[in-house]
Amino acid sequence: MSEPVAFTDIYVDESIVDRVTDVLRSERYVKGPMVEQFESAFADFCETDHAVGVASGTDAIYLALKAAGIGPGDDVLVPAHTFFASVSPVVELGANPVFVDIDPVTYTMGALDLEEKVADADNPQAVVPVHIYGHPAEMHSIANVARKHGLTLVEDCCQAHGATYRGDPVGSFGDAGCFSFYPSKNMTVAGDGGMLVTDDDDLAAEARAMRNHGRDDTGEHVRLGLNHRLSELHAAVGFEQLEHIDDWNQQRRDAARRYNDRLSDVSSVKAPNERSDVEHVYHLYVVHVADRDDLQETLEADGIETGIHYETPVHQHPAIRRHLDTIPSLTRTETLTDRILSLPMHPRITDEEIDRVCAAIERHYEE
Repeated sequence: MSEPVAFTDIYVDESIVDRVTDVLRSERYVKGPMVEQFESAFADFCETDHAVGVASGTDAIYLALKAAGIGPGDDVLVPAHTFFASVSPVVELGANPVFVDIDPVTYTMGALDLEEKVADADNPQAVVPVHIYGHPAEMHSIANVARKHGLTLVEDCCQAHGATYRGDPVGSFGDAGCFSFYPSKNMTVAGDGGMLVTDDDDLAAEARAMRNHGRDDTGEHVRLGLNHRLSELHAAVGFEQLEHIDDWNQQRRDAARRYNDRLSDVSSVKAPNERSDVEHVYHLYVVHVADRDDLQETLEADGIETGIHYETPVHQHPAIRRHLDTIPSLTRTETLTDRILSLPMHPRITDEEIDRVCAAIERHYEE
């Protein structure tokens, strides 16, 4: 059998190793200059005034909502087609997740359903759109709904580093934007890590205090907080990875175009859609097929790694169901989850590997 086609790939070069080695030798592992440098560079990348390094993307979402005052009794509008961590911070804060169905073209939060769900909610206070797979949500309409109803807008950008909507980077539209640097993301910190970006001085100050046991710049514990800090070692990796992210995103886009071209004649496969006013960064390349499980089995038998993102909508997980008075019906989300398959996608995937994946798909539907 041929060498496996890897689903993803993590890049580490000597500059990253050297940067980490410098931190190790410094013996300064937390609350040091490397986090500050990474925060400054990432804020510039997102075109925001502030970036706050934290221990994970989940922490970024949690702290953004908490710093905005979200708590018990508040309704937070969220999609169900996303990773669990887009919603779990809402429940952890004692707030109520109100689930919004997807846009049938991009699979991001549907703006029309959002407007309806806000109108029906008892106490709507925030909305958390997710830039799913690296495709930006329809931020113009979502932001209009947020302004109209006075909602805090927290962007979940955990899959969309460097994606743009109408020329502006994701993370720069809401009250806060939240990023993850988990190893499979478009850029990583070689472990768990995250970043909260914002133009709101007060929200940034609150988040900085809460990530460090509620301490302010004087060292006093001015509010309750826990340890949500990003380490110096992880920041060192992230700082170096940030130098490459634009090139890596372009390589992902080039790979997506090759997939699109090769699959254009396979009528059984629906390739990802990309709106004309966005720049998709293809954290995942997700196709829509009627026989997902059979296709996945065919590809895996040929040594081609695949994934399913996400097989169970968030509102159907037991940990969330027990917090809901009524389980919502989200027709588009629930139909989608049986038909999506993520194909290998990373910056270093070769044309030959993409051709091999597509040839296997073609054979599958010719049989």
